[in-house]
Amino acid sequence: MTEERKFAILFAATILAARKLIEMDPNKPNMAKQFYVDHAIDDAVFILERIDSRWPAIVNSFSAKDSEKNVSIP
Repeated sequence: MTEERKFAILFAATILAARKLIEMDPNKPNMAKQFYVDHAIDDAVFILERIDSRWPAIVNSFSAKDSEKNVSIP
């Protein structure tokens, strides 16, 4: 798994989990917190897999790191 994909999953899972986590009192222990985070990660992975299957040619077709290597500075 590439670092870019890990960050995409992290970003999507954060958004998906935030809806449930915002409702919780941060000062009280809550067993459901880990469940919500794990479920959000699973949802994010599922969404990215669907995107990859629908648009497989777009995945990793451009990398900013590759373009930086080809740039020459006078």
